[in-house]
Amino acid sequence: MKAVLCKTYGPPESLVVEDVPDPTPGAGQVLIDVRSCGINFPDVLMIENKYQFRPPLPFAPGGEVAGVVSAVGEGVTRLKPGQRVLAMTGWGGFAEKVIAGETSVVPIPDAMDFETASAFLMTYGTSHYALKDRGHLKPGETLAVLGAAGGVGLAAVELGKTMGARVIACASSSEKLATCRAHGADECIDYSEEDLKVRLKELTGGAGVDMVYDPVGGDFAEAAIRSMAWEGRFLVIGFTAGIPRVPLNLTLLKSCDIVGVFWGAFTARNPARHREHVRELLEWWSAGRLKPLVSKRFGFGEAAAALREISERRVQGKVVLVP
Repeated sequence: MKAVLCKTYGPPESLVVEDVPDPTPGAGQVLIDVRSCGINFPDVLMIENKYQFRPPLPFAPGGEVAGVVSAVGEGVTRLKPGQRVLAMTGWGGFAEKVIAGETSVVPIPDAMDFETASAFLMTYGTSHYALKDRGHLKPGETLAVLGAAGGVGLAAVELGKTMGARVIACASSSEKLATCRAHGADECIDYSEEDLKVRLKELTGGAGVDMVYDPVGGDFAEAAIRSMAWEGRFLVIGFTAGIPRVPLNLTLLKSCDIVGVFWGAFTARNPARHREHVRELLEWWSAGRLKPLVSKRFGFGEAAAALREISERRVQGKVVLVP
């Protein structure tokens, strides 16, 4: 089979496409013929040796795939060859075939195409866990989403609306904000042109926002916390603009919470709760309440360009790699 390999840590251009042996599933594993692989910011960090998980070299990046089960290992009873599935693999998805543990594989609805499936669970799963379990978002509350046109951000916009919140989408261009409005945002802030703190206060009549969803970090984190309501919740999702240093006196003045969100660890620590979340998300998708945006598709030879789109924050929704 062909695979896109990271053989030495470095920029996306260091990746190579090579023929490698087909993998064989072991006990509790399944072999998936990959039809599409979602691309996420951790893939960029992983090939640069900057992520918390470090697979041994060489490896194929790509932790989110959709395809067809082609073989199952010993002890696998829940899945069978021929089933259409999505899977969280950690890495290995930039390949024609990939191994996944049975517990990380989810059958997909007949109506869900492979590209949508490969762009679904990491972003919506992260945002669902963040808003529901970590932030306890309530109907009628105000939710500000930073990086709102990206994968997790756009998922948070849709989920916030589905859960009954007033959603303020914050992004870096009018084009991105138009996408956010199309996916349900009530208000929009272009933080490349507007003062984030001032506009959030204006849009809430001075009260501040009840919850901030932040996958961006950098200078925006402090500005967002300064615009929070009394007993608000600030959700730490990621750091595409760098890890911020926030004055902790702000949390005292607002009696607010800074809440970490580590979805991957949650799925391993509480698999039963994770399965409940997945069922709810697929029900909402089937009901038409969630509409994942796949904005671009790339082939194996374009893997470096795809990762550049992510690292330079040009992506709206998700991009996928298609064998």
